[in-house]
Amino acid sequence: QVQLVESGGGLVQAGGSLRLSCAASGSIRRINAMGWYRQAPGKQRELVAQIDSGGSTNYADSVKGRFTISRDNAKNTVYLQMNSLKPEDTAIYYCHVGYYTVTYYPYDAWGQGTQVTVSS
Repeated sequence: QVQLVESGGGLVQAGGSLRLSCAASGSIRRINAMGWYRQAPGKQRELVAQIDSGGSTNYADSVKGRFTISRDNAKNTVYLQMNSLKPEDTAIYYCHVGYYTVTYYPYDAWGQGTQVTVSS
């Protein structure tokens, strides 16, 4: 079984910063892409940022220049540094990873979600 454990969410004032972490553990042969999604109340879940195994990144337009995604392959961990936070960033943030099982079967997993609340 593969588990993703998220941390780093919380309450912050507009303009502040938070850093989210997501650590993967379990029967993983190799992690491919890692990403962060978010879902605000009454809205669809959306992709925030993703990073592939080579370090190539992709960001939603709404967070470009403010958020930075990174990964530590030795720790099977992905991070999301969030700066200049806005109230509209308020959402539950979910980590997602694509990986190969120990038998080289392509699979994916989701984190439990961590709440980010940005006050005005």
